[in-house]
Amino acid sequence: MKVVVDFDLCESNAVCMGIAPEVFEVRDDDMLYVLDEHPDAALHDRVREAVSRCPKQAISLED
Repeated sequence: MKVVVDFDLCESNAVCMGIAPEVFEVRDDDMLYVLDEHPDAALHDRVREAVSRCPKQAISLED
């Protein structure tokens, strides 16, 4: 699994960070950072939830 973010769509609202803080982080500069583009299998369910709950649908997954 690879996490991909469309930063043109992303509003850095931190919904994803609330679900999977090991993978996503919104820093003091109000920008989203992907901490782990290839998360461990143990995080896959939460990453999928973050993708589905993104208000702007800015996050996607690749195999």
